[in-house]
Amino acid sequence: MPEKNLRRFLDEKKIKYVTISHSLAYTAQEIAASAHIHGKQLAKTVIVRIGPTLAMAVLPANFKVDLKKLGRACGAAGIDLAEEEEFVDRIGGCALGAMPPFGNLFGMEVWVDRTLTEDEEIVFNAGSHTELIQLAYKDFERLVSPRVADFAVT
Repeated sequence: MPEKNLRRFLDEKKIKYVTISHSLAYTAQEIAASAHIHGKQLAKTVIVRIGPTLAMAVLPANFKVDLKKLGRACGAAGIDLAEEEEFVDRIGGCALGAMPPFGNLFGMEVWVDRTLTEDEEIVFNAGSHTELIQLAYKDFERLVSPRVADFAVT
């Protein structure tokens, strides 16, 4: 169901995209391998808490969020990974760990690591553990208006 909502949103905005189906996989690295996509090309979404506010940190699948770097970029002293129970009701039926990086659809600010802006396209989970969406990064940027910072580390 979340995949259909995301596709409908993209269709309404007249965005060109490709849907990639893959076998059931849970980790970003498993998904990248299953879909034959390099880990740097696959964007993963990590939910963080910036003070009392939830936000999405979007970075290449083969990187990790450096909370100190993200905190400096946000200008926030307190930043942590959010617990699932903090956001499960906000993600609209998306499978945990498969949220698309469209914080604007979930009432969350989006932070994107600068490395993702270097690619022409972005590939991300479509809300399930079996489907990805690929679209032009410029279209993603136009729809989401993410804040860009350097916060991913290998």
